Amino acid sequence: MIDDLLFSPLFGVGLTLAVYALAQKIYQRAASVFFNPVALSILAIVGFLLLFRIPYDAYAQGGRYILFLLGPSVVALAVPLYTRRQEILAKKAPILLGVTAGAVVSIVSVCGLAWLLGGSRELILSLSPKSVTAPIAIGIVEKIGGLPPLTAALVVLTGCLGAICGPEFCRLIGVRDPAAMGLAVGTASHGIGTARMLEVDRLGGAVSGLAIGLNGLITAFILPFIVVLFI
Repeated sequence: MIDDLLFSPLFGVGLTLAVYALAQKIYQRAASVFFNPVALSILAIVGFLLLFRIPYDAYAQGGRYILFLLGPSVVALAVPLYTRRQEILAKKAPILLGVTAGAVVSIVSVCGLAWLLGGSRELILSLSPKSVTAPIAIGIVEKIGGLPPLTAALVVLTGCLGAICGPEFCRLIGVRDPAAMGLAVGTASHGIGTARMLEVDRLGGAVSGLAIGLNGLITAFILPFIVVLFI
């Protein structure tokens, strides 16, 4: 009976929703970016599975439905983008140049660092799209020969770090313009970072949502060429 429940989709979905709801409450009460609800949820779920020795395959029966919703959630970010379209169109050239530069720097920096540290080709390929939203990153890695599970974990880690540190780091280096901040956070840390930017500023969140799509598109085009030429 218990095994049937553990390996049913209801367990994974129910555990995820319950943990996230609790993490969201903690985040609201703590009022600190270090209590990011996504990061808290990941740590809590991993701890729960380890503590009760529940195999990941059991959780994944329902967790895959949460993963499926990543695609529609990214599309939903077009709503704030549409409402601020006039302001964004006025900055279209710097936005396109900024995302392109961010995509190239992200790939080159992470691949170069992994190569210098002696990482295998498979590891380097898995790291390369770490700043692209998960559905696109996994699709890219499947085509170029990386490890999709490792990429998925790195994408989530990148998003959590961007959500926690991104806006504060931008302020630290003197970037105050909401659009510029949103562009940086969205390009570097995709959906999780964008969710944080929507709390900081609506225009910044809209630009961040645009950066997700542009970065995914640009990376999907340029990464195969970089792989063929350098990796």
